Amino acid sequence: MKSYLRRLAVLIATISIFAGTTFCASTALAQEAAAPAAATAAPAAGAPAAAGAEGTEKKTDTFWDVIINSGVIGILIWILLFGSSAAALGLIIDGFITVRQNKIMPPALIESIRTALSDGDLGAALQACEAQPGPLSNILMAGFNNVSEGFDVIMDSVSTAAGIESEKLMQRVNYLNLCGAIAPMLGLMGTVTGMVDAFAGLASAQGAEKAQMLAMAISQALYTTAVGLLVSVPAIIGFTFIRNNASKIILNMESLTYDLVKVLRGAEVVEDEESDDEE
Repeated sequence: MKSYLRRLAVLIATISIFAGTTFCASTALAQEAAAPAAATAAPAAGAPAAAGAEGTEKKTDTFWDVIINSGVIGILIWILLFGSSAAALGLIIDGFITVRQNKIMPPALIESIRTALSDGDLGAALQACEAQPGPLSNILMAGFNNVSEGFDVIMDSVSTAAGIESEKLMQRVNYLNLCGAIAPMLGLMGTVTGMVDAFAGLASAQGAEKAQMLAMAISQALYTTAVGLLVSVPAIIGFTFIRNNASKIILNMESLTYDLVKVLRGAEVVEDEESDDEE
């Protein structure tokens, strides 16, 4: 129960950080993007103050204006950033739901197999595994299906199946690490392409307009890096926690599997003694 509450608390905290930082960035960065324009857009000599205020108000860009005005490559990068953000959030939720010891190693399955093996009923143990498919069931069935080949073959089969199931489990977790690694790189790519467009646009600007245009373009270009980092930090936190939890579950599953399968060594000895008596 304590482990479940701890995972739930970390999940809520991660989602809160993820949602809160993204929301705050989308509003705060939008205001900062408009700050250079407001600072440099002074009213012309002899112009009314109201006209200057209107000019400043017109230059205020929202977060969505920054995305739309970022060009074709910029929009594509924003789509990838939003996609990696949604994927990271989905993988975090999926990891906390699926990477649980009670789900990977159901207590009812363990109890059924222990009872069946203690009674010497291998068929009942196989039926219990087939009734509750999963990583533990797949590993045990690999050993049960080779019981006639000897205990060494059983252990080899169990080891191979355990490696396969462990790799399947860790592959799902590693996708979250990919999201955490690729998000800041996408943000950096957006910043680089935005800077290229910014300096290219200076050729058509004149006088004080150059400084204003450059400041606005740079602030817009840095948006992608900021959002990429905001996606990466919760993804890496979630990946670290889920990976450590998965590693602990894998070790417990391997230990439990060997503890259950060692009973088959006695079954092999009994069969040998029966064959000797028949001879």
